[in-house]
Amino acid sequence: MPIDAAKAVAAEPRTAEISWGHKDVQLYHLGLGAGAPATDPAELRYTLESRLHVLPSFATVAGAGAGVVGGLTSPGIDVDLAAVLHGGQTVRVHRPIPAEGRAVQTSKVAAVYDKGKAAVLVLRTEAADDEGPLWTNDAEIFVRGEGGFGGERGPSGLHADLAAVPNHTVERPVRENQALLYRLSGDRNPLHADPEFARKAGFDRPILHGLCTYGMTLKAVADTLLGGEVARIRSYRTRFAGVVFPGETLRIRMWAGDGHVRVAVTAVERDEAPVLADTLVEHS
Repeated sequence: MPIDAAKAVAAEPRTAEISWGHKDVQLYHLGLGAGAPATDPAELRYTLESRLHVLPSFATVAGAGAGVVGGLTSPGIDVDLAAVLHGGQTVRVHRPIPAEGRAVQTSKVAAVYDKGKAAVLVLRTEAADDEGPLWTNDAEIFVRGEGGFGGERGPSGLHADLAAVPNHTVERPVRENQALLYRLSGDRNPLHADPEFARKAGFDRPILHGLCTYGMTLKAVADTLLGGEVARIRSYRTRFAGVVFPGETLRIRMWAGDGHVRVAVTAVERDEAPVLADTLVEHS
């Protein structure tokens, strides 16, 4: 069997030293669409090194996202990358991420779930510096055709009832060249840049990175409900429900609660096609 769940979970964690500077953070934020308008003080916190605040979702690209890539080659994991889908993402920050830093990153397969027609790998990446833990990332990776091995089904999604009118709704345009800029933060998959490759994968043109939509949404929540105070964000999770094409518009609906915000994201031009679902931001 291509996936040996027990062997994968029992494997020794992989460790690596990573580093980042303000240019990496600025490039990431620009890849999310930050800096429009360029001189807006609210945007300068994402683009100007002297005022720089770091969105917690930066943790998904720190070290060029090597933790997830390495997880797919862990002992007990032997899968066809064409059958792999990024199903969900959770980031938990233990304290604000500095604009420049070095850390030791530890990656492992935290769990393998049996969804029947697919297996789900939970690839966990933790980072810590000299002052202690910084963040924990959980990437949920669906592997089609690898279920049915008799393992635990795992937890279900939030599936929150969002029938009520949202507290806030904002729209965020996706620039035509946004995927080309975002991929410079580490994910060079040609699916996001090469039209021929995209057609072979079943799309009529390149698609936006799911983690770019993920970061754009968190920025929208921070700017709309938290006054741009990204240090208030404690955790952020979502399920990837559909694709986004460069040039489209995201409609981001927010339901604010006590210490949390539930979010739904759709693509305006495709009749509100779901993009992110079961999305929760927890904050102080």
